[in-house]
Amino acid sequence: MIRTSLATASDADAISALLEANSGERGGMLLGQWPREAIEAHIARGHPIVIAADEQGSLLGALLTSERGFDDAPPVQAMLKAWPGGPDAYVYGPVCVSQDARGLGVLEALYAKLQATFPGRDAILFIREDNPRSLKAHLRLGMREVARYEFGGKIFIVLSDGP
Repeated sequence: MIRTSLATASDADAISALLEANSGERGGMLLGQWPREAIEAHIARGHPIVIAADEQGSLLGALLTSERGFDDAPPVQAMLKAWPGGPDAYVYGPVCVSQDARGLGVLEALYAKLQATFPGRDAILFIREDNPRSLKAHLRLGMREVARYEFGGKIFIVLSDGP
């Protein structure tokens, strides 16, 4: 059984470890650095992180969010320039599912909790064009492509679940 909740500061170590294990530097597709301090700061600023855990409490996945204007990461700023979304839209991501939990419904559980946390609000996210697995998974959630942009020599696809 997958249990979802909003992360607290006590979850920061596990979230950081999951994100760092899947970073671009380690062969994954996640951009950026995700030390524990960055996760703690994200939570302290009031930006929800949805987490999924198994029955024993082991972290299966994490989905970070932020309000527009609060994430100054260059890829996020480039995304918002390509597609700013509606007036109440928020930034979705990064999202990461533990390698051994992929294909088990973790992404769907994280997204369902996120929709309950932000009812009626539009999510905006980007996925690198060379990450077809993530793109397919998000299209299955009902998201749609709304824009594309280039950043750092790579093509990114902007998705949204808004109208």
